Amino acid sequence: MKNNHIQHLYWRVGFGILPNELENFSKKSKKKIVDGIIETSQKVTPLKVDTAELDELLSGTYEKTKENIKKFQKLSREKTKELNIAWIDRLANSNQILREKMTLFWANHFVCEDNNYVYTQNFHNRLREHALGNFKDFIKAISKEAAMTKYLNTKQNKKQKPNENFARELMELFTLGVGNYTENDIKESAKAFTGYGHNLKGEFVFKRRLHDETEKIFFGKTGNFKGDDIVDLILEKKECAKFICTKIYSYFVNDTVNELHVEELTDVFYKDYNIENLMRYMMLADWFYDDENMGTKIKSPIELLVGLKTVVPVYFKSPKQLFVLQKLLGQILLNPPNVAGWKGGRSWIDSNTITLRLKLPSLILNHAYISKAKVGVSDDAIDKKKEFFEKKYGKRFKTEANWDVFNEQFNTVAITDLDKYLLACTISNQASVYLNSLSKVSKQEYCIQLMSLPEYQMC
Repeated sequence: MKNNHIQHLYWRVGFGILPNELENFSKKSKKKIVDGIIETSQKVTPLKVDTAELDELLSGTYEKTKENIKKFQKLSREKTKELNIAWIDRLANSNQILREKMTLFWANHFVCEDNNYVYTQNFHNRLREHALGNFKDFIKAISKEAAMTKYLNTKQNKKQKPNENFARELMELFTLGVGNYTENDIKESAKAFTGYGHNLKGEFVFKRRLHDETEKIFFGKTGNFKGDDIVDLILEKKECAKFICTKIYSYFVNDTVNELHVEELTDVFYKDYNIENLMRYMMLADWFYDDENMGTKIKSPIELLVGLKTVVPVYFKSPKQLFVLQKLLGQILLNPPNVAGWKGGRSWIDSNTITLRLKLPSLILNHAYISKAKVGVSDDAIDKKKEFFEKKYGKRFKTEANWDVFNEQFNTVAITDLDKYLLACTISNQASVYLNSLSKVSKQEYCIQLMSLPEYQMC
C-alpha cells in the first residue's frame, strides 16, 4: 500500500501515523492494514475517572438536601473536566484508533450532555461500546440512557401528557433526516416512548403505569408499539441507512458528498446495519483514496490538538488551559453547542480561530517561538531570539513537550522530508518559497514551522 494512502487512512480514522509505524505498514496490503485497524479496535475499554464520592452520594442513604445537591453538582463539574482531559489523552494514546475515532463521531451524532457526571460517564461509554456494533442495538441503548432521557425530556413523556422532544430528534437528527416523516409520526411515536425513566444511579426503568398502551399508527402501520418497536420500524426505511451513510461519508471522506459513493455505502449498511462492516467497506474502497478526497478536510479543534500530541506528546500542567484552548478553538468535549452538535467543515475556521490555530503549535510546543531566521543567520542570534520568546511568552501555556519521542520517531527522516510526514496536502508555492528562505536550524524547529502553515490545518 502506498505511503500517502496509509497516511490518509490514519489521518481520517485516527489522528495520524508516525514514521516507524508507517514504514512497517508500507510492506502490507490494504486489506491487511484495514483488518489490523479493525482487529485492534475489537476490545471495548471504558473510560472512567474515580467516582467514589459521587457513588457515596448516590447510595441508598442519599438525602436531597441543599447541601448534598450543591456538593454533588460541584463534584459533577469537576469530574466532567477530568473526563474531558482523560478523553483527549485516550484519543492521543490508544491503539484502538477506529473505535476511539468512531466514539468521537457518534458523540456529535447522538448529541447529549448532562450535569450529573455518573450519567455523563455512562452515556460516553455507551457510545464507545456500540461505536462499531449494530446500529439498531445502538439506538435502542441510547434511548434508554439516563443522560438522553433527561436531555430530550423522555422522562417527562407520560401517557397523560406526551412529550415529543425525543421522538422528533430521533427521526430528524439520529435516523432519518428532515422530510422522511410526518408530524403525526412524531406524535404517535412519542406515545410509544412514554414510561421511559431511570433510577438515581442512572439505570433504565420502564414505568408501565406511565406508558400509553393504546394502539399507535406509525408509518402507516398500526399496533401497541413501544419504543423499541418504533426503532425497528424506522430502520426498515432505507432512508435511515442513507442518512447515516451520508454523515459517515461527510465526516470520514469529503464534505462534498458523492451520491454514487453514498449509495454504495447505503447498500452495504442497509443489509444488517453493522457499523464495522460499513467502515471496512469504506476503508477498502478505491475511491476513498482518490486525490479529490486526500488532504481536503479541515481538522476539527480536537483533531488538531490530538494530532499535535501524536507527533510531539505534550502535557498541560494546568488542565484549565486545555479547556481554555478548546473554548477558543470552538469545540469543548462533553459540551456541545446544541442538540444538532458542531457543524464542522468550514465552520471551524474564522478570523479569530485561524490566528490561534496557526500559532498553536509554537504556543504549546515551543514557548510561542517560530524560527523565522533567514538562511545564513548565526546560531547565536537564533538562540538569543528563542530565549527572548521563552521569557516573554513561555509562561502563557504551562506545558511539557516530549521532544525525545519526536526525535526517536523521526530519527531516520531527512529534515527536507518532514513535510511528507506532517502534512496531508501539497505545500503551496508561496509557502514553499517562504520555507526555503528560512534556516533549517533543526528538525524540531522545522517541525514547528511546518505545523504553523495553513496546510497543517488539513487532513
